[in-house]
Amino acid sequence: MGRTTSEHAAPATADTPPRVVKRRPKNRRAQIAAESAAAFGAHGYHGVSMDDIARRLDISSTALYRHFPSKYALFREELLRLSGLAMTAVELPDDAVHWSPRARLDHVLTAVIDLTITNRPTVALARWERRYLAPADFHELINQFTAALAAIRALLREVRPELDGYDRVVRTVSILAMISSIGDHHATVSAKALAPLLKSTSWALIDADLSGESTAVPVDQAVPRPQPFKHELLLRKAVELFHERGYPNVSMEDIAVAADLSAASAVYRYYRSKSDLLAAAFRRAADRVSGAIAPAVSAAETPAQALGTLIDLYVRGSFEERALTFVYYAEFAHVDPADQVTLRHLQQLIITEWAELVARARPELSIGEARILVHASFSLVVDLARTFGDNGICPQHTVIRILQTIALGEPLQR
Repeated sequence: MGRTTSEHAAPATADTPPRVVKRRPKNRRAQIAAESAAAFGAHGYHGVSMDDIARRLDISSTALYRHFPSKYALFREELLRLSGLAMTAVELPDDAVHWSPRARLDHVLTAVIDLTITNRPTVALARWERRYLAPADFHELINQFTAALAAIRALLREVRPELDGYDRVVRTVSILAMISSIGDHHATVSAKALAPLLKSTSWALIDADLSGESTAVPVDQAVPRPQPFKHELLLRKAVELFHERGYPNVSMEDIAVAADLSAASAVYRYYRSKSDLLAAAFRRAADRVSGAIAPAVSAAETPAQALGTLIDLYVRGSFEERALTFVYYAEFAHVDPADQVTLRHLQQLIITEWAELVARARPELSIGEARILVHASFSLVVDLARTFGDNGICPQHTVIRILQTIALGEPLQR
């Protein structure tokens, strides 16, 4: 973003050009916040410096520090601004007492969707980088988002009073995760189409019947697995540490200790760098998803059936490797640029294959709208896992039916 100027030319002479006076824009602080959110969202909190932000704004670092004393101050203010807006979005006007329950919930969904679209870079930041907030700030952020979630859940109770409390909270988390998933990617559709798509998908999640038996093959945790090769053990331990601490806070020494190696130098026999470990794990995950597409399509009679199989396999694989699924979204910016290009290309191929199936199953959708829904389906698995963990509130078969609802408009009938 270039510098905004207000120009007044001084009288020129034959020897001197007009002097341009540049005035500081009145909204400089807001400009800084917006540009920093975009930078943090693209490169991660640890991947951006104050100098980087100053360069993006075409101002000096000194000028930037006049507005914010540190990178953390910028980070904190932008995230708490978003959580404050979320609280405002779920408020109802005074005359809403005369509206129907569906009208009240629809009003809030509209406000939340508008907020998310307007603040797309900051939404990505809040989803994946919030763990780097100081404890007090983190709790303030989570408390505000939790209060917003509770307000939506209460409105959902008025619309679907027959649902139990667990079902309502799962649907509420799913709706907010689906809407905020637009912060995870750069896929676009027209503004005229995006908001209605997010709204109609939200109502599909509200109205869907999520009951039913799982068609996914259960994972038997009691069956012992063979001891992995050392390079696979290193991958597993590295991903676990990246998930627990965040990629920047893990050293090669930490990985060596977790894998029972004598020193960090032993890791370099298998991987040339920490980033190489991360890229290898991501390639493994992407290959698993891409390799399932052709067999699922060839065995299915309809695009919807193929999607049903792919969703089953994706959810099952994500439950088996929850740490990797989270790390894929949270730490992608730390992969070396050359590896990022390769991985993004593979990811786009996967998204395209899934989106074409969605568009064939739902002819009313454009391929762009189908891409939005596929991205939402993938990232939703991560949100549900980190919200509910393994406590049984949101088991595999429920996640499968939620993804079917997002991709197909309703759960598949068995």
